[in-house]
Amino acid sequence: MRRQFKPLVFAIVFLALLFAVAVLPIQPWLAVGTQWIEAHHMLAWVAFVGTYVLATVLLIPGSVLTLFAGFVFGLPLGIALVSAASVLGAVSAFLVGRFSREWVAQRIAKLPRLRALDMATHHEGFTIVFLARLSPVFPFNVLNYAFGVTAVHLRDYFLASWIGMLPGTILYVYIGSVAKDLTELTSGDIQSGLAGRVLLLAGLAATLVLTVLITRKATRTLNAHLDRELAEGGEL
Repeated sequence: MRRQFKPLVFAIVFLALLFAVAVLPIQPWLAVGTQWIEAHHMLAWVAFVGTYVLATVLLIPGSVLTLFAGFVFGLPLGIALVSAASVLGAVSAFLVGRFSREWVAQRIAKLPRLRALDMATHHEGFTIVFLARLSPVFPFNVLNYAFGVTAVHLRDYFLASWIGMLPGTILYVYIGSVAKDLTELTSGDIQSGLAGRVLLLAGLAATLVLTVLITRKATRTLNAHLDRELAEGGEL
């Protein structure tokens, strides 16, 4: 049920961004922020990555930060920064979970799907992490700690998380960049008119559709793996 509403969630997020563009003084903020970032490239990048990693470890959803990266840094820099920050945050939380096994295990003990996830990583660690990252079945922040108490190797976790999180990263950063471009279009900074708006929205729609198709396929495959583990392990 949750994944059926995912396209609607994306649409609501994008509409909220457009509403913010219409009612808030985005242009002055954008101008000031852009000037500061251009004058302090490395500092801005480090500050963003550090904030993202901390938010991940503290179980704060990173979707807003990802949208912010697209809005402020644009493509492809926003994707690169979020990709690096999200995998560093995921690894940091993973290591906390690995060195706090008892504390984390107590909090996921009553979640059969997460226990099945643990069982599955004994056989197919890389594949399970990769599918879990592509699928919206499990919350991103919870997964980071949950995988810390599984048998998956850190190397497999790192690579599978990095690759598996890319589609979602690209989508959210793109949404943020589109909001920025539409702001510039409406202000007259870019003389693209209706054609520019159509191209931006068409690109967003294509990215959204592709991401939804990928997540649905990953969810079906992951569910098949977990159902098999539950069946083989008996009633959990």
